[in-house]
Amino acid sequence: MAQPLDDITVISPHFKRRLSGVTSTVIQLIPEQRRQGLGILTLGPGLPPHLPKMRWSQLPGLWKRPKSGGNRVWHARRNNEMLAGLVLRDILRMPLKLLFTSAAQRHHSRYTRWLISRMDAVVATNAKSGSFLQVPHTVIRHGVDLDLFHPSGEVDAAMPADLKGRHIVGCFGRVRHQKGTDLFVKAMIELLPDHPDWMAVISGRVTPEHSGFADQLKAEIAAAGLKERIRFLGEVDDIKPWYRRLTLYVAPSRNEGFGLTPLEAMASGTAVVASDAGAYAEMIIENETGAVVPAGNYIRLRDAIAAFLNPQKAIEAGRKGRQHVEATFGLSREADQLSDVYARLLSTTPPSPHATVTQGNG
Repeated sequence: MAQPLDDITVISPHFKRRLSGVTSTVIQLIPEQRRQGLGILTLGPGLPPHLPKMRWSQLPGLWKRPKSGGNRVWHARRNNEMLAGLVLRDILRMPLKLLFTSAAQRHHSRYTRWLISRMDAVVATNAKSGSFLQVPHTVIRHGVDLDLFHPSGEVDAAMPADLKGRHIVGCFGRVRHQKGTDLFVKAMIELLPDHPDWMAVISGRVTPEHSGFADQLKAEIAAAGLKERIRFLGEVDDIKPWYRRLTLYVAPSRNEGFGLTPLEAMASGTAVVASDAGAYAEMIIENETGAVVPAGNYIRLRDAIAAFLNPQKAIEAGRKGRQHVEATFGLSREADQLSDVYARLLSTTPPSPHATVTQGNG
């Protein structure tokens, strides 16, 4: 059933079918925003059915202002979503304010810079991403749902029986060079023979263009005689129990936008070793909740993992990680800060031909 637009003040488009970090953010964030009383709907494919959505056929309804009598916010997170917002606002003259959230940690193309320059406000997901923006912006770090991701003192009944009594180190995400899956596998091949109580699991999508990469990793594992101790799980429908089952989580990415998985792991009471890609270094307290190493540096990654194959050290880091996420990265905090940005946009007059942006420190 289509959601009425009368009380809707924020539209969060999602123009991608495949699961991504942006998808995970939207799935977690929008229910929290709704709980806080925000009138927000999604638009587009690739999202679960429980999220509140508007239909494409309802787009003409955006010409009509909400009950509040003001504008609506179009909150884009991708180039195509920014472009759609520009068409709706500047060509079709719909009463919209355009907000863009940037997670990229690289210099933007000329086209992307032009799109960003037309936004009414810009948010960066971390300080490093903000450093690549050439416009004023507000830094708002992503949060994690502390009810969905939580520690558990019990072994999940759905876990394979032969994992009982083992400590598990995991690496989750798409299996590809960018994600550093090969670095993780190499470290496991080198370290696990000396740690018989540990096993490793890898979960994530293998797309056709990266199938050769994944096959090579599996061949290396087989050649090392570790097929039973380093397992590819494929895509897992519900990854949350696996986070709770891990003793150590590794995020070895060579490149990231923001990257939620270390937060999800720490919220689940699991220690984390991560590269300094994305916002990982801003999440982890060195030697307390885990460790951060230079992206792509295999030796530093291997040695950091080795240090946390001490179960007592890893378990204590996981306990501190949960406390750290509760204090700093709760989802409600992200929702609150975004609400402040929305409020500033909705309290201003319609945009001039050259849109301005709001600056803040998050």
